[in-house]
Amino acid sequence: MTAPTADGKRPPIALTPNSRVRVRSAGPEAGPIVSTGFYRGLVSIAGDSALAIELDGSDGEEKGRTRLVPVPALLAIDLLEVAKAEEEKRSEPSQAAAYFR
Repeated sequence: MTAPTADGKRPPIALTPNSRVRVRSAGPEAGPIVSTGFYRGLVSIAGDSALAIELDGSDGEEKGRTRLVPVPALLAIDLLEVAKAEEEKRSEPSQAAAYFR
């Protein structure tokens, strides 16, 4: 999935928002729950973390529904298509807002 760069090194693996993923997680029955869709981010619920996956309907699930998968329930994450990471937007502090003595 990741081709070596010109210098022969592979780029680091990163789970970025809008990447297409297939997540297998522990379910209430014998088999795992398979969720395929787009990774939307990490959500905190009552101190526990969960992956937010927007389902794409390929597994017979409702397209567009967001599934929260608790991190402790994760069995595997397949990166199907990795979205390019957006650069952080940093704003420079205004010079007028500074206090000088």
